[in-house]
Amino acid sequence: MKEFYTLKVAGLTRELPLCRVSDDMYIAAFIMFGDVEMTNAAARELLKLAPEHDIMITAESKGIPLLYEMARQAGENNYIVARKSKKLYMKDVVYTEVESITTEAQQRLCIGKTEIDAMRGKRVLIVDDVISTGESLAALETLVRQVGGEIVGKMAVLAEGDAMNRDDIICLAPLPLFDAEGNEKK
Repeated sequence: MKEFYTLKVAGLTRELPLCRVSDDMYIAAFIMFGDVEMTNAAARELLKLAPEHDIMITAESKGIPLLYEMARQAGENNYIVARKSKKLYMKDVVYTEVESITTEAQQRLCIGKTEIDAMRGKRVLIVDDVISTGESLAALETLVRQVGGEIVGKMAVLAEGDAMNRDDIICLAPLPLFDAEGNEKK
């Protein structure tokens, strides 16, 4: 069985370990945490494709370094992270539920008054590292719409599996799914 997938994105090459999701499905684990070179390159390339926006949002936690770097490179002083749980400083919290392929249990995403005020009536760009099932993306869309933000784009570094066929997202590269032998699924 193959143990790695060679990914080429944003002018860089990475060997991604294949991880078992079920008996007949494996995914290539794309982890940007700690990879400053990839984070910088992916942010630069995504910004070239990004529609005009007032603020960007991502879900806690894997998209945070990417969103920070995109905001930094674009000269933007603010971005929003939908948190997995309510924090003490958060007021008037809005919640939504999400199930993700990379997380075992159902999760909540939430934002508070500060984030709500930053999005209401504004052009919001949703950003993530990987779009796979689209559940995290849908949860972010729900939050933005609940508080009166206008979604102007949805983007990620990679679109995994069937997400590659979506015409409502912008991504830098496809990421295939794999069978138990490590072969790309069609």
